[in-house]
Amino acid sequence: MIETLYAVLGRVGFHHPLHPGLTHIPMGMVMGCFFFSLLAFYWKKHVFLTTSLHCAVLALIFMAPTIVAGLLDWQHLFAGRYLPLIVVKMVLAVVLTGLLGYAVMLHRQSAEAKKIFIVYALCLGCAIGLGFSGGELVYGG
Repeated sequence: MIETLYAVLGRVGFHHPLHPGLTHIPMGMVMGCFFFSLLAFYWKKHVFLTTSLHCAVLALIFMAPTIVAGLLDWQHLFAGRYLPLIVVKMVLAVVLTGLLGYAVMLHRQSAEAKKIFIVYALCLGCAIGLGFSGGELVYGG
């Protein structure tokens, strides 16, 4: 079934993996969460916390299609082999999704800006790890 999907895409001229095009949305939103929560913590402006929440929600929405596309590409390009970097990406994706969900919960509970910022710093760490491991997987090291 997966190979059929890639064959159909290939017939219309699309020969690229699906995952890289989707990763920019949640990863960019995670960076937005981090920087807006930093501004909220530093300048004590609640409006920046609201913006960081919006970034987190958008990141969460796009995590599912990004993860699905990653799984499809993994099956197609790596035949489902559990390479160490694939496992790292799987673990970090789950951790990032959980942290984003936790951050949204903290926002709903009106947690202090410092606590929210720390969670977003952890999210940024996951995003960096995902990007690095993905780059190593594709381009080697």
